[in-house]
Amino acid sequence: MITLLVICSGGCTTDMSPNPMDTYGFLRSVMTITLEYGGYVTVPAADLYTWRPYGFERLCNKLFFVMMSCMSITMKKNAPFVTSLAIAGCWFISFGTASLVSAEMYVAGTAGVNFADRINSIAGTGSQAGVSGPFVDFDLKNSITYGTKVGYFPGHSWYGIEGEVLNTTPHIKQLDADPGIHMRVTTVGVNFIGRYPGRTLQPYVGAGIGAAIAHIGDTATVRSDTDVAVAWNVLVGLRTFITPKIAVFGEYKHTGATLKFDQAFGDLGGFSGNYRAQLLLGGLSYHF
Repeated sequence: MITLLVICSGGCTTDMSPNPMDTYGFLRSVMTITLEYGGYVTVPAADLYTWRPYGFERLCNKLFFVMMSCMSITMKKNAPFVTSLAIAGCWFISFGTASLVSAEMYVAGTAGVNFADRINSIAGTGSQAGVSGPFVDFDLKNSITYGTKVGYFPGHSWYGIEGEVLNTTPHIKQLDADPGIHMRVTTVGVNFIGRYPGRTLQPYVGAGIGAAIAHIGDTATVRSDTDVAVAWNVLVGLRTFITPKIAVFGEYKHTGATLKFDQAFGDLGGFSGNYRAQLLLGGLSYHF
């Protein structure tokens, strides 16, 4: 961005006369020229004094008049200060807008398979707490996983942040006399991503934290119960662009949480254990 400074060879007056080279006109000209050379508006030089509200210029127009109202009493004594403030304000707005424009964002849909490990380190809770063990680990069934992602990379950089929601149903296999327990796990998390920002291929790695919302269903011996636990994950993947805005990706993710179902056995208490899963995912992302 280029900012053109106008220097008054004869000196700028500090009264509020309609002279286009007075302090008021000078500030207005500097702000408009700053915007014009920043690429946001196109205003002919003859129209600088008119100060017409073209799109983004309208915002700066409001900012300018608020500043002038606040500084009207001390305008004559502080004209250089007000001029500097106006120039700094224009640069700040222009820089902030340019940063937003240059940022990369994307939305994605993903699906795959959850190769669930066992729920291990089983322990009793409630009245079951302290019961001697060890308890047998709970085997889990593999299941389909699906969800959505939203990502943001400032300035097309190598680092970024990603929010995701994933849903899976790794049901607990036969447990003593129970033929099985239905279980659903929904994870909501934030991942911090590092990538190689290639034009076509983008390998990436990441790690994140979030919440695992786990629910087990009713059976003959187990009551329905829900737990919300802290979850973590690490991941590695590869994204391939098939058009400038559309990409496909594959991803491996290892995730875990400590789940606690205090009411699973009613008055007899419940159980807790460490949930671990390995996910193979694929998906489609749209970048803008």
